[in-house]
Amino acid sequence: MIRRALPLTLAFFTSVAAAQSYEPPRTASGKPDLQGFWTNASLTTMQRSSAYEGVGLVIPEDELPEFTNNHHQNVRQATDDGQVQGELPDGSDLARGRGYNAFWVDPGSQFGRVKGESRTSWITYPENGRIPFSEEGSELRRIAFARRGNDGPEGRSLGERCIIGFGSTGGPPMNNVLYNNMYQIVQTDDYLMIMVEMVHDTRIIPINGDHRPDALVPWLGDSVAYWDGDTLVVETVNLHPQQAPRNAAPLSRQGKIVERFSRDSDEQILYEFEVSDSMYYTEDWRGEMTFNTTDTKPYEYACHEGNYGLTGILAGARRLELEPGSD
Repeated sequence: MIRRALPLTLAFFTSVAAAQSYEPPRTASGKPDLQGFWTNASLTTMQRSSAYEGVGLVIPEDELPEFTNNHHQNVRQATDDGQVQGELPDGSDLARGRGYNAFWVDPGSQFGRVKGESRTSWITYPENGRIPFSEEGSELRRIAFARRGNDGPEGRSLGERCIIGFGSTGGPPMNNVLYNNMYQIVQTDDYLMIMVEMVHDTRIIPINGDHRPDALVPWLGDSVAYWDGDTLVVETVNLHPQQAPRNAAPLSRQGKIVERFSRDSDEQILYEFEVSDSMYYTEDWRGEMTFNTTDTKPYEYACHEGNYGLTGILAGARRLELEPGSD
């Protein structure tokens, strides 16, 4: 254990020292320049999987190759596309139980590295890497999923209806999913704009502005920003009530989410977040994520075009209602 801890400790302090001495690119007004195309694609997830309970937050460097190679997404990418094109499938197989094979997903092939460490979860506190839902918070999510149905489009998820991205890609806090993990940031002295590849959600955040009236509850919440030194701090309240139960961080009207954006290097933005809501959580919880620069630019996300799943599910439900005894 000592032999392993020494290099990891050295790497951590080297990383911290480099971050502290880093001079970020700046805008004409002297603020750190956050603009560009970024991605948070990664094998790391918001909450820590039970598979890593014995590992903790940081994956030891000498075990990282094994964890990476054996991760189910990498195994899937290596084995799932050995399909030979032939006759048009009759629908009975559906790619071995999935509507999409590995060709259609792009979750990333490496664990996220934050401050020089490979992480098993974005959540850093609580130490178990899990969201500390209160009983009311857990009940909120149970009710939201129980209400899903096929009576009409309102019973389907917001992502399925192409309203906002699924998996909390737009946040807050922003999260990575199976594909479309790119973001474009545009920045002025008065606004920060974050365009999310998934469903093309766009957050337009005033800097040094005021929150909207409480009666307004927009998708992705009501966000305002301010500079704290070289870190841009974003405070969000009032998530839309239809979004709140299914967001990565459900939020009541009394809750708040704080995000912090800092240029960590030429290649990374350090993204930190903290969720405070005594109604839905037993304690405040927080995490860290990295956004990595990319030369790739996002394509248009055509969500409604080809969205046969939604219409097929609803049409199938109407057909079943015509069956004898469907009452």
